[in-house]
Amino acid sequence: MLRRVLIANRGEIAVRIIRTCRALGIETVAVCSDADRNALHAGAADQVAAIGPAPAAASYLSVERIIDAARESGADAVHPGYGFLSERPELASACDDAGLVWVGPPAEAITRFGSKIEARRAAGEAGVPVVPGSTPDDQTAAGIAAAARAVGFPVLLKPSAGGGGKGMVAVHAGDRLDEAIARSRREAVATTGDGTLYVERLLERPRHVEVQVVADRGGRVLALGERDCSLQRRHQKVIEEAPAPGLPDALRQRLAAAAADLARHARYENAGTVEFLVEGDGGEDADGRFYFLEMNTRLQVEHPVTEMVAGIDLVAAQLAIAAGDALPWSASDVTPRGHAVECRIYAEDPASGFLPQAGRIDRYTEPAGPGIRVDSGVSPGSDVPVHYDPLLAKLIASGRTRNEARRRAQAALAEFVLTGITTNIPFLRAALAHPAFEAGDVHTGFLQDHAEALAAAAAELAGEVEPLVGREPAADRATGRRAGGDVWSRLAGWRLGDVSKTGSRTRRIASPQPGAPDRTSGDSVTGPDADALCAPMPATVTAVAVEPGAAVAAGDTLIRLEAMKMELAIRAPAGGRITAVHCAVGDLVQPGRPLVTLEHGESVASPGEWTPEV
Repeated sequence: MLRRVLIANRGEIAVRIIRTCRALGIETVAVCSDADRNALHAGAADQVAAIGPAPAAASYLSVERIIDAARESGADAVHPGYGFLSERPELASACDDAGLVWVGPPAEAITRFGSKIEARRAAGEAGVPVVPGSTPDDQTAAGIAAAARAVGFPVLLKPSAGGGGKGMVAVHAGDRLDEAIARSRREAVATTGDGTLYVERLLERPRHVEVQVVADRGGRVLALGERDCSLQRRHQKVIEEAPAPGLPDALRQRLAAAAADLARHARYENAGTVEFLVEGDGGEDADGRFYFLEMNTRLQVEHPVTEMVAGIDLVAAQLAIAAGDALPWSASDVTPRGHAVECRIYAEDPASGFLPQAGRIDRYTEPAGPGIRVDSGVSPGSDVPVHYDPLLAKLIASGRTRNEARRRAQAALAEFVLTGITTNIPFLRAALAHPAFEAGDVHTGFLQDHAEALAAAAAELAGEVEPLVGREPAADRATGRRAGGDVWSRLAGWRLGDVSKTGSRTRRIASPQPGAPDRTSGDSVTGPDADALCAPMPATVTAVAVEPGAAVAAGDTLIRLEAMKMELAIRAPAGGRITAVHCAVGDLVQPGRPLVTLEHGESVASPGEWTPEV
């Protein structure tokens, strides 16, 4: 039995692991960077270990700091959660060397499946079909480009290491291929330090279906059912559900068998997820209509939907397997019942291209009710820093049927109070209410195909008054008064020059900045056709593609920023000439900071109406 577990992570997953450990009587140690000293996960654990400054590279991504914290706190095990070091074999090996129990698969399995190239090879050996593609030995830009042309457009450029959609870039034609390769490699290096790329055929509108597996040290492997994760933006999941709607039973069985076969072939241990792309309806006569995508050697963000329908605690299973116990169930013990839907609540602005947001949460009240679960890493007054992923919380709703679970999720989101920072809650509500989603007609292009309708519905929902929790009586809403009180005693908050409703507000991305200073020479911007394009949020400058005097065309990339694990491309909204550059690579820029000044000779929309490419 494990006695004390250090959780090498932050946010909602750290809190979720702490909850299970507490139920099992296991003490917990939370790690926190300087930015997270007052974070929810730090206050929830039995002990807290400071591991360094805010940038993840110097704290949550430091193997040395994690091991030192485990030793100093007296922990006997390390749970990595997901993200950060969860798929780095270096931490698993370091735990072994330090005599610490690693709550995850062996370093060898992490290494093999951490390389998507090696994972494809393993799937082929296990008889699991893979997406057509190419892994060029020539890793130069020219070599990757040649491989892309050989596979045939459209293609998907993918980093060999890492996950979460980081560095994945779709290319539909040969133009801008060099730029796409550079972007994919840059994001891969920034995320994992490994710039190795490969090329896959881009399947048009497949479904993204994954199978949860668990395996003990004795070689027993169980497939615990599938999840549909098709609703995605930027290759990152937004809404997931279990079981996958509308799949024929024969296909479910083939997917589960393929996932289990791969885990057995690799002699896998602990929890993992095998991800597939499914084309068409995948009926019994559709052999080869699903393809192996990747295997994640960790707990998935969406694991709660499997827990809700299978009636098990996957974190408890991870801890038991790590301690050397055999799997406590057989396949008949984990027959899925009912349906579950998970909605990821992000600090982001869907109206601005899902631009990530940073700031402080003012009010925060979670919904409750039958079948409702919230896994959260924030509370009232929590700071959302620019250094980490913008995921704030997950709302999970379960029911006897898919429609019951969907309706419960809709109602719960309508009651979710989260103000002070823009979130995607209205967008999630719009997606759940869309007739195509209600019908189960889901695929990876769903959000793009219905973007216009979803944006309009989300904007209407964002314009509503405060959610049901915290509203003043309807009779007094017009006057702003409550019984026996005045405007100062209203439950609904307000702020001069701002609108905070259901966690969403419109935010200008850039605006003309007459008189903005030149970073190097101190000249100023003059004239009605000279606009300073500004930073939309706190971010680090990763590339400056122009110099003063350069001529640019509409759509040209001028500056690249990195924030909250995402790359932002600042492009020219019109053709013109760069009159000044106000930043350099490595600069940490704040919102509204001028980046470049563009002098253009044509009429363009207000710079406040354009958004950077994310």
